[in-house]
Amino acid sequence: MKSIFIYLFLVTTLFSNPIILTEKQANFIAKKVWQNEGAGKDKYLIWWNKGEDFASLGIGHFIWFPKDHTERFREVFPMVVAFMQKKGVTMPSWLTPETDFPWQTKVAFVTAKKAKTKQYMELFHLLKRTFPYQAAFMAERLKNALPQMLESIEDEKQKETIKTRFNAMLYTKDGSIDERGLYILLDYTNFKGEGTLGSERYNGQGWGLLQVLEHMDTRVTNKYKSFSNAAKAMLSRRIKNSPPERGEERWRKGWNVRLDTYWK
Repeated sequence: MKSIFIYLFLVTTLFSNPIILTEKQANFIAKKVWQNEGAGKDKYLIWWNKGEDFASLGIGHFIWFPKDHTERFREVFPMVVAFMQKKGVTMPSWLTPETDFPWQTKVAFVTAKKAKTKQYMELFHLLKRTFPYQAAFMAERLKNALPQMLESIEDEKQKETIKTRFNAMLYTKDGSIDERGLYILLDYTNFKGEGTLGSERYNGQGWGLLQVLEHMDTRVTNKYKSFSNAAKAMLSRRIKNSPPERGEERWRKGWNVRLDTYWK
């Protein structure tokens, strides 16, 4: 199990140094993200938010769709399942990366949760015992985020800006890993995505990591606060552009509290 904590991100010219996720960092990140997403409470390990048509699972509240569901957001939980399979995690016999969320409606899900059905409990216990693997998955996702963002940009000057700001968040001035910067990048990528998915737009405007890096004010000397400010601006824009029936204004306060943890 310990080997999953010592996680080598990538050795590439995109990064100043290879990114090493130590056991201490993995534990810190898992706890911080789980506190952000589920207040550290077991009842939120498998959750279905009001006003949403899908469930959210695990420490990162990874999205998982019921059968035949279509949605603009990236479905992440099947990616988590595939990652854990590759790492040799024992899975429930019915669960694969191709499996749909087992309950078609929120009512059916809540009924199964209250009854503690065998399928629900198998899923719950899988999530409960794999926190380190879930953290490692988020690390893997961040590893791929920078190349993915750069590939989506045509302008070379903009590419350099994104690369520079990403690395400025990730590293200290002496080139070592900035633990808070690592947490911020990893948490926000898990929270609101890379910003490269065309469907994750309202009125053509995104809110992911790419958009936050684009809108950072480099005149703000505290880089964590600069990132937090830009993230708040992007999510405020998302709320303004969102369909009224989604009622996204109700999330503003919670989102801002989360983003304040980046610098306070």
